[in-house]
Amino acid sequence: MMGLLDVIGPVMIGPSSSHTAGACRIALLARAMLEHSPRNAKLEMHGSFAKTGQGHGTNLALIAGLLGYYPDDERLPKAFEHAKKENLAYEFSIKDLGNVHPNSVRISLQNDNEEICLIGSSIGGGNIKIVKVNKFDANFSGSYYSLLVEHEDQAGVIAKVARVLADNYINIATLYSARNKRGGKALMSLEIEKNPEQYILDYLAHLPYITWLRLLPEIMTGHNDAK
Repeated sequence: MMGLLDVIGPVMIGPSSSHTAGACRIALLARAMLEHSPRNAKLEMHGSFAKTGQGHGTNLALIAGLLGYYPDDERLPKAFEHAKKENLAYEFSIKDLGNVHPNSVRISLQNDNEEICLIGSSIGGGNIKIVKVNKFDANFSGSYYSLLVEHEDQAGVIAKVARVLADNYINIATLYSARNKRGGKALMSLEIEKNPEQYILDYLAHLPYITWLRLLPEIMTGHNDAK
């Protein structure tokens, strides 16, 4: 079924829902994967993003997202200026990312304590899909809260995480799991229908077979709705 947003597109600053709103949302999720603000960003543009992104404001929208701005934020057109004030260093390049959507970007972020990498695609109407998180395949959209759990690849981990969420009345909308090798590390990405209490995240993070955990916000609303 087609929704109204699919027809008229999102409320946003900028000329293109795919090249502006979608790009901004991909960068918002990349920023949320860090516990603290990024200090260095490498953005590798693929396909249509590489060819027409600058003219459509994609570069600007990506930096805005890395600053925490939503697509309807009036500060978006001044993102480059604001990045300088926030001491965010960034570098754009063109890269063939392989078999991904033409509107795709790989974002690598660093701060003093950690670094992350994701590949995201803007698939139309401001909608997005994250297809890679660090070394793992992924599949989530930002339409829900997204719980990312890196863990040892062993039996029962997915069931344990699902049980903890169910015991706290949190429904799972989607779940995707990928591993780098059998018995190595794996990543599950879960889209969940409400924001877990902090004690739930603390409990999961301290399980001995979970090595990294991050909760990402729902980012399809505007910035005023998200506050």
